[in-house]
Amino acid sequence: MNPDSIIPVAIGWGLAIAIVIFVLVVLSRAVRIIPQATAGVVERLGRYHKTLAPGLNLLVPFIDRLRPLIDMREQVVSFPPQPVITEDNLVVSIDTVVYFQVTDARAATYEIANYLGAVEQLTTTTLRNVVGGLNLEEALTSRDEINGQLRVVLDEATGKWGIRVSRVELKAIDPPVSIQDSMEKQMRAERDRRAAILTAEGSKQSQILEAEGRRQAEILKAEGDKQAQILRAEGEAQAIQAVFDAIHAGNPDEKLLAYQYLQTLPKISESPSSKLWIIPSELTDALSQIAGGFSGAAGRAAASAPKPGEPTA
Repeated sequence: MNPDSIIPVAIGWGLAIAIVIFVLVVLSRAVRIIPQATAGVVERLGRYHKTLAPGLNLLVPFIDRLRPLIDMREQVVSFPPQPVITEDNLVVSIDTVVYFQVTDARAATYEIANYLGAVEQLTTTTLRNVVGGLNLEEALTSRDEINGQLRVVLDEATGKWGIRVSRVELKAIDPPVSIQDSMEKQMRAERDRRAAILTAEGSKQSQILEAEGRRQAEILKAEGDKQAQILRAEGEAQAIQAVFDAIHAGNPDEKLLAYQYLQTLPKISESPSSKLWIIPSELTDALSQIAGGFSGAAGRAAASAPKPGEPTA
């Protein structure tokens, strides 16, 4: 092969390769694929031109420049603990978490140099202003109010940066060690007091229930005794009535009644608890009648007896 013919061929191949490389470079700079949930800011000759949406986009090579992509999703940033002085001159350490989202890529690019650092510094400043007007107890018990105030202030300040603050949370509020010891002692004393109150309430309820149970038992016992006495009295009344009816049906005389009283007295004396005998008046009347009867018979016998010197019949 002639050397003079090789040189033009090599030059042609070189030009072809250069053209292909140039075309590939142009295409790589002209075609941009933007992922979902991101946005790209395009500058044309150093000035803002447009914001690229997700998908396939075409640029003018060597004229348009694509800045770094911006994440449009909601972001969570946890800031390191910040020392804050409360109203009662106590230094507390507060951890914060901020939830924010970029809503305008152009404003987030040109309105603020570092929006993440700006959000952190603004959060710290606002936190000190809000907590500085509260004492320690209010700061510990008013987290929702502090979160709401921080969110309102941050959302208003970051609106011009194309950022929307959705939520601010206080992760932890750590008081000084000495205050923590005092709070633990106070909490322990409060728990002991509540335990003592609960114990006393339980003992009180137990005593009330026991007293109520004893009262109900006494009432039931008294009702039982009452019913027993009523039944016993009714039985005795019926027995007395039966005896009374039987006696009156037999029509006894006074001598028979006196005789029955005399037979009953020894049985009464057999009881060891008998200290006193009660003799009815009917018994004394019957005895006097019996004695009168015997004395009358003796008198009649003596009257009928012959006197000395008189003839006997």
